[in-house]
Amino acid sequence: MSSPGSPAPATSRDRRRWAQYLVDERSEARVYRELADRREGEEREILLALADAEGRHEAHWLELLGGEPGKLPAPSVGSRLLGWMARRFGSIFVLALAQNAESRSPYDSEPFATSRMAADEKIHGEVVRGLAARGRRRLSGTFRAAVFGANDGLVSNLALVMGIGATGVGAQFVLFSGIAGLLAGALSMGAGEYVSVRSQRELLEATEPNDHADDVLAELDIDANELALVYRTRGMTEDEALAHAREIVGRAQGEEAAVVRTHERSTDHEVVGSALGAAGSSFLFFASGAIIPVLPWLFGLSGVAAIVLALALVGIALLATGATVGLLSGAPPLRRGLRQLAIGFGAAAITYVLGLVFGVSVG
Repeated sequence: MSSPGSPAPATSRDRRRWAQYLVDERSEARVYRELADRREGEEREILLALADAEGRHEAHWLELLGGEPGKLPAPSVGSRLLGWMARRFGSIFVLALAQNAESRSPYDSEPFATSRMAADEKIHGEVVRGLAARGRRRLSGTFRAAVFGANDGLVSNLALVMGIGATGVGAQFVLFSGIAGLLAGALSMGAGEYVSVRSQRELLEATEPNDHADDVLAELDIDANELALVYRTRGMTEDEALAHAREIVGRAQGEEAAVVRTHERSTDHEVVGSALGAAGSSFLFFASGAIIPVLPWLFGLSGVAAIVLALALVGIALLATGATVGLLSGAPPLRRGLRQLAIGFGAAAITYVLGLVFGVSVG
């Protein structure tokens, strides 16, 4: 008889479950090692440490099984998807999926898993979250522009052609309206992005320290000068500002005068990026989304057939953009995809109904 609090004797179902855990742990360890092969430095070390931890869990299930089973089940769908993506795509997508997988560990309710293993999985989730966050920060600006630009184009132009198409006008008019909506929206997005980035760069230039005072540093009194006030306005404490000012003036009066500066150039300009580059990207991203609802009319379809095909094409694109956002943000991809779909089709439905209400007769 088992002691109080200990798991009941293992059944054949238990052993099948252990075997599944075993292959999944091996699969996850392999994913982390494949990702580590593409990284270097600290990130590589972290990924290899995660792989080693999965190896410890693997050893636990091997011990319970009494050694390597003669036949093992296939890895779970999630584990296979992670492995496939690790071999073909960037680490950010794989880590985002791994973050979800680690957060759904079955060990909390598994009587044959140790409490340490359950704790490990929670910690692994936070480690993977941190690694994924690094990747998200690296692509956040470009990704945001791409997804929101394309999504705006999809939704706005779908709503436009649905509304125009519902009025009963000819296919050529719907096509012209869609192309006009594409150009108007893309130009508006590009112009808005240009003004936004340009204004932000000008604001940074106005607030960035300059070199106007560099030439007079050597003339200052090392013990009585206002240079410390400059550094206090930049966030230093009074003591830090006084010490730094004395050091700068001392260097300026010595042999290092040629390399002394009152400021360091900010890197914010590089982070903000080019106004023209941002405008061009926004134009292209919006246009890439806005062209999709117009394709049926562009290829000669009209009426209900064109509307149905436009809805299908845009639906696929909305699901893809929503799922991508969900994947990279660590949220369920399907839920985010369906949310995007509902928003896009909701906007199209409203304009379609308005088109029916104010429709023209086809004569």
